[in-house]
Amino acid sequence: MNLRFVEAFYWVASLKSISRAAEKLYLTQSAMSSRIATLEGELGVLLLDRHDKQFKLTAAGTRFLLYAEKLLSLQREVKAEMGSGQAMAVSMRIGAIESVLHSWLIPWLEKLRADHPGLELELTVETTPILVDQIQRGTLDLVFAVLPAAADGVRNQALPTMDMVFVGHPELHKKRNYRLDELAEMELLTFQKGSQPHVTLLDLFRTRKMEPKKVHAISSISAMVQLVQGGFGVALLPRAAVERLTGFARLKPLTCDVQLQSLPIHASYRTDPTSRTVETVLQSAVAFAGGAKKRTKTATKGKPVLSKKSMI
Repeated sequence: MNLRFVEAFYWVASLKSISRAAEKLYLTQSAMSSRIATLEGELGVLLLDRHDKQFKLTAAGTRFLLYAEKLLSLQREVKAEMGSGQAMAVSMRIGAIESVLHSWLIPWLEKLRADHPGLELELTVETTPILVDQIQRGTLDLVFAVLPAAADGVRNQALPTMDMVFVGHPELHKKRNYRLDELAEMELLTFQKGSQPHVTLLDLFRTRKMEPKKVHAISSISAMVQLVQGGFGVALLPRAAVERLTGFARLKPLTCDVQLQSLPIHASYRTDPTSRTVETVLQSAVAFAGGAKKRTKTATKGKPVLSKKSMI
């Protein structure tokens, strides 16, 4: 039995789509269909119900899926045992939100490449809804987003949350401390409407019966930074991103008299019985993100412009 054909069936069943499975394995749809047909011929049963417009496994297909996963897992174990000492080839399709991109993603990718010189990377930077959809559809292998994804074969792991902070222009915002009602009179910038930062910012004012003057929804951190630099207003950004951006951007973290809510980060990924590459990469990301948060907290200690009250 050709295990490549078993792998083709596994991904068709997992992604519930021949086209998405073909994309995953870098095959044409016709090649994927041919592999499934050949496997069905060898087994003597139909694995896919082709009479229904909706994707559906036959009863035999449902049973064989369990065997397929076992066969591919065994193949992985044999390769690991017989090929131990070989450098792991890393081919990953990774997606991330901007907050992760501008905080720890780039230095982590540099470390990942140093640890695995064979790294081949496809990086997508998008909003959480798009990333969740892409991991559900199987067009990405690992995503870092605010919300976890829910789909068959997709697992989730919570990463360290991100502290948030208001930032302004140092020449325009010279006060040491700001009250929330003072910030309400300024033009505020946060992420796109419906995002966690946007919703929690509005809730912050509503729970205190305040109405902010203006809240601008901006999907790009780079755009928010440039607007703040131009004196457009005050932005709510992840503290880790601010720490990295202050090397080339004029930003001043503003202390505030309220406790801000942190930004949750979740890693969502698809299990692959043929390889532990995703799990290995995820473990590296979890360790690096945890260390990055510790470094950020250490770096902020002793800085007079910051206070614990401004941390999410």
